[in-house]
Amino acid sequence: MKKTLLAGLMATLFVVNAAAIEPFTVQDIRLEGIQRVEAGTVFSYLPIKVGETMTDEKAAQAIKSLFATGFFKDVRIETEGNVVIVALEERPAIAQIDFVGLKEFDKDQLIKGLKDIGVAVSRTFDRATLDKAEQELKRQYLSRGRYAVTITTTITPLDRNRVAINFKVDEGEAAKIKQINIVGANAFKEKELLGIMEQRTSSWNSWYTKRDQYSKQKLTADLETLRSYYLDRGYLEFNVESTQVSISPDKKDIYITVNINEGERYTVSSVKLTGDLMLSEEEFKKSVSIRAGEIFSREKLNESTKAISEKLGAQGYAFANVNAAPEIDKEKRQVAFTIFIDPGKRVYVRRINITGNSKTRDEVIRQEMRQMEGAWYDADRVAASRERIDKTTYFAEVTVETPPVPGTTDQVDVNVNVAEKSTGNISLGAGYSSSEKFIISGSISQANIFGSGKFLALQMNTGKLNRTIGINYTNPYFTVDGISQGFDLYHRNVNPTTLGYAFKSQSTGGGIRFGFPIGEKETLGFGLAIDQTKIDIEPVTTATPVQYVDFQKEFGRSNITLPATVSWTSDTRNSAIYPTTGGLQRAGLEVALPGFDLTFYRLTYQHQRFFSLTKDLVLMLSTDLGYAAGFHGQNLPFYKNFYAGGIGSVRGYDTASLGPVNPAYADTRLGGTRKLVFNGELLLPFPGLDKSFRFGPFFDAGNVYTDTYTLSKEGLRMSYGLTAAWLSPLGPLKFSLGQPINQKSNDKLQKFQFQLGTVF
Repeated sequence: MKKTLLAGLMATLFVVNAAAIEPFTVQDIRLEGIQRVEAGTVFSYLPIKVGETMTDEKAAQAIKSLFATGFFKDVRIETEGNVVIVALEERPAIAQIDFVGLKEFDKDQLIKGLKDIGVAVSRTFDRATLDKAEQELKRQYLSRGRYAVTITTTITPLDRNRVAINFKVDEGEAAKIKQINIVGANAFKEKELLGIMEQRTSSWNSWYTKRDQYSKQKLTADLETLRSYYLDRGYLEFNVESTQVSISPDKKDIYITVNINEGERYTVSSVKLTGDLMLSEEEFKKSVSIRAGEIFSREKLNESTKAISEKLGAQGYAFANVNAAPEIDKEKRQVAFTIFIDPGKRVYVRRINITGNSKTRDEVIRQEMRQMEGAWYDADRVAASRERIDKTTYFAEVTVETPPVPGTTDQVDVNVNVAEKSTGNISLGAGYSSSEKFIISGSISQANIFGSGKFLALQMNTGKLNRTIGINYTNPYFTVDGISQGFDLYHRNVNPTTLGYAFKSQSTGGGIRFGFPIGEKETLGFGLAIDQTKIDIEPVTTATPVQYVDFQKEFGRSNITLPATVSWTSDTRNSAIYPTTGGLQRAGLEVALPGFDLTFYRLTYQHQRFFSLTKDLVLMLSTDLGYAAGFHGQNLPFYKNFYAGGIGSVRGYDTASLGPVNPAYADTRLGGTRKLVFNGELLLPFPGLDKSFRFGPFFDAGNVYTDTYTLSKEGLRMSYGLTAAWLSPLGPLKFSLGQPINQKSNDKLQKFQFQLGTVF
């Protein structure tokens, strides 16, 4: 005969006298009703064990514990003699979660969000948690201005005590900002203030920018932008008094009112430095950009305190406190600042910890570190270390943190965390270039072979203009001092007859090269190679340039040269792939040494500079110069001339089409011994995409020259247009739509140009 001690949750609160029994010694415990929950899990929550005394209090405690797990809808404890029976009714498990009508959000993103709340496949179903999930989903839609959203949840029972959850979403139309009013603006026009805000009323391009869709987060950011705008222009006491956001009855229009108090405009009366000045006061004053007599600017004040902190950080004071205290004179509308400097203790680096490098060896990362273990902490060296690791291009992301060592006041660890990315490529593919037409290419390359940091590539490329087979190897740390070593072997066929050049060439060669770091961001390079080039200008006709014919008569079809190279590179860019600041300079000298068939030299100089105009807008300016000549009484080989025109040069003009032409046949372009090219681009990311895609307007100018075809006589060819670059999964894609400005009658134009696929 069974006797129920307690049944259900209410029995845990009130013990009915009729159900009470005398305590007894438990001989056995049986579980009934469990399907998915392990018996061991149930026993772990029971406060009673076999051999112990059973009481009403322990039974009540057991029921509370089992209910608290969330696994069960009902819990009953019964007795049969000296046996305790635990009767359980499990909650169902969630078997699947589906969405219908989802457009605004990614399904996987929502599934992850629901999991954080407690609603996920294989978890126990709980109605209260599901209601919470519904409210969170609705909140996400409201944050994007979808005030008309409705969410209907359907729960379908399945076999084996499981359920399927279906969220049917009617997103409705996003509410649009109908009107924004700024009340209290006197110093600046309301139109000017609205222009700096991210959210705006609808305009012709709102379908693209989505800036007319209300978002609470964006409004908060806009209010901070408004505050910064005033504080940077002297309005020290500016304050946002209140904001009102209202919605029309049909939930389609949003009205925003911002009430502000501008306050008075203040000038800076003085700036003083005090505290523990580890350096001379004059040295610190160099970091202060805010000056007495100027209009107050919070931006300049923040820049000043940050610069002082960085100066102290470079001296090892990682935890320096630099604070500016204002003294306001409301009558004179002036403010005086006293900058308090507390450098704290000088700290050193205990340990450098590297994580995330599952493939790359530790030494590859450590050899880029400029901050050493056991040395004084140097903020500049830590920043340089992160930048150098990023420029290896082996990692998708590099983060560096400097937490204090627990229990100390003068030590920090440098924690370097990297996210590996694929640096190897085995591919057979095809590409298309507006200059080379259809290209079949294949390559096996590894920029970080076996995680060693070395680069090895086997290349094969077949195109109408270039056909190449080659092998390249580079060891960036041939010595521990950072001297690099590399070699190249190649066999290349060039057929530029399709571009109007009356010759073909075949080159076979190889060489060795070394790079010597002469500064943190500067390198000297030296190389020596041997090259055999065969020239074919047959058949010779009246249209064949006389320079080609004379060269073949003097030197024959095949020539061997021993080119030696010297180069200088300075790279101050903040990123090797998508730079926004800094620059890249390259200067090179190639000399074909005497004692072989040909002797000549070529001088080249390239300078790229990047300027971050806004958070997303980048200005790129580039100059490309070249000068070449023969010596020992020889002329420069015609196939060593410089060429201009096309992508990478002056866009809008056909590839390599600028400069002197053959008088007998105007379609043959001769190239020049001097080169001048200038490029300017405004680059910004495409909304909704990451920085792998950037586009913007460009302006190009350039040409190539000879002794008779000069800059003063011919001038520069110029063009403008739109350019875009995308690091696509298939390879880099570049295109331009260019409009020549001052073309001449014999110029060859090509307004749309593109290149798809990796071309070696």
